[in-house]
Amino acid sequence: MTPFSKRTVGIATFLALAALFIGLTVLSSATLRGARLDLTENRLYTLAPGTERLVGTLKEPINLYFYFSQAASAAAPPLRAYAVRVRELLEELAARSGGKIRLHVIDPQPYSEDDDRATEFGLKAVPVGNGGDSIWFGLAATNSTDGRAVIEFFQPQKEEFLEYDVARVIHQLAESKRKLVGLLTTLPMTGSFDPSGGGARPPWVVEAELAELFDVKRIAPSASEIPAGLDALVIVHPKGLSPALDYAIDQFVVGGGHVLLSVDPDAQFDSSAEAGGAGEAGSDKSSTLEPMLAAWGVGFDPHQTFGDLEHALLVGNRNGGDPVRHLGFAGFGPENLAKRDVITAGLDTINFGTPGFLVARAVPGIRFEPLVTSGLQAAPIPVDRLRFGATPDSLRQGFVPTGKSYVVAARISGLFPSAYPAGPPAGVTPAHPHLARATEPGNVVVVADTDYLSDMLWVRASGQGAQQYVEPWASNGDFVLNALDNLTGSADLIGIRGRASFSRPFTRVEKLRARADERLRATEVDLERELATTERKLADLQTHRADRSSLVLTPEQGHELERFQNERLRIRKELRGVRRGLDQEIEHLGTVLKVINIAAVPVLLSLVTLIVLWARRRRRGARA
Repeated sequence: MTPFSKRTVGIATFLALAALFIGLTVLSSATLRGARLDLTENRLYTLAPGTERLVGTLKEPINLYFYFSQAASAAAPPLRAYAVRVRELLEELAARSGGKIRLHVIDPQPYSEDDDRATEFGLKAVPVGNGGDSIWFGLAATNSTDGRAVIEFFQPQKEEFLEYDVARVIHQLAESKRKLVGLLTTLPMTGSFDPSGGGARPPWVVEAELAELFDVKRIAPSASEIPAGLDALVIVHPKGLSPALDYAIDQFVVGGGHVLLSVDPDAQFDSSAEAGGAGEAGSDKSSTLEPMLAAWGVGFDPHQTFGDLEHALLVGNRNGGDPVRHLGFAGFGPENLAKRDVITAGLDTINFGTPGFLVARAVPGIRFEPLVTSGLQAAPIPVDRLRFGATPDSLRQGFVPTGKSYVVAARISGLFPSAYPAGPPAGVTPAHPHLARATEPGNVVVVADTDYLSDMLWVRASGQGAQQYVEPWASNGDFVLNALDNLTGSADLIGIRGRASFSRPFTRVEKLRARADERLRATEVDLERELATTERKLADLQTHRADRSSLVLTPEQGHELERFQNERLRIRKELRGVRRGLDQEIEHLGTVLKVINIAAVPVLLSLVTLIVLWARRRRRGARA
């Protein structure tokens, strides 16, 4: 074959391959539209099954308006990268909705109509830099009935709950009417008479917030059944309930109902024990919900509270002195809150008063997930010690931490069994057929305290007269609203948990830094120890000086001072060496990674290619 003919064949082959490539691209675009292969470690780009069901069953169109300021965010690369991930999620939701979700991506310019509409929706622009520019980074959603829902600003630190937050907005618009929440309590949450002032006490702030966000149906403790149609049930201090109401609560949960339950070993606001009030010594201010708790796999002792030395709150001193830490009151911060649950993620501090603790018991089909846990400097305290004029000092006497953490709040989920497997208790005539076990998953959030709902542990009043308002100083109210927001959602929405973060830290580098920090701390301790020793010797020399009025150092003092200065220089040099060694280890690790990425991978691919070519030529030679 002539060289010309070979060239012609080569060009024709190239053109044929190009045409084939274009044809396959067009074909794949038409037939594989929306297809994805998620190879990330934690399947970060795969929607949760609950999200897919939620968007796949929408009955009316929903408009999503994604606002992001491209130009103003130029100086914030991490935020721009997060915005890309948000947009990809929204595009995926729109693709899976069958046309029900209509996504509009908007880059609002300053003083434009888009800028004004973002403000009208209720989004928040966050200022960046010193130039006065602000970044819009939020989501507004509308439905066909003028319903609105927004995410004011996508916070990068809440990325694990991005899918849940967006799904919640869609679910909120898909369900047009407000959620119905039942409230069953034996505490004066809805207001009461104040015998000391002769007037009426206002409702607790948390009860007022519930009434603002939900349709609240109050249930009397003397009732015999749970109203139909509740999206969630709030039970606070269930005490002295009738067998019929106990059974109704059991069947509500077995039937797939969702409950926020607060029990207490020592409720500060329980005035039902004695006519004289809750504060009198010896009154029983405990509550529980047996036999349901046992059937749900929750152990709770109404005769035990606990103290936590590390998280005890400061309370006023009766003698007028400085505030003191009271073991009966505790404030738990982010390190004690479940970071992977939407109820507690992002909260600051939740305060409790004489709380109890929950223990997980093995029950098939039931999952026990702690939401709030104590520190390790905690130990149980019998409730009787709190009822007879206990003081902070007396509670500290004989208190020995066990080194274990205690669960104050937990989420219980699964297919709940009935606490009455043989049927309703004697004397109770049910209005519906008995359910021995749930056929659909239920959710119960149990809190071993009721005082956390009271105003004294999380809000303070400010202002006067008509200008008076309450200012939260803890996240107790947010905890309750987050729990009900989650519990009143659909089963699909409740099942969406926080997913793994897109952030992939350099764990090897972090370990190197941690090891170096340990060495630095040890060296610094040695330095401080030598400094204290030297100062003590100098003080001893000064004490034994003959001429105490002289400001001139004795030879011994001069020698000790010179020795210490030399030691200080040596240790500082060692500190610099540790730092320099850390930098060298990190730089070495970076060099290795660069070599792998830049040289090793291409070399490996080249070797694989050469081996394939060599094997092919060898097969051809064998055939020849």
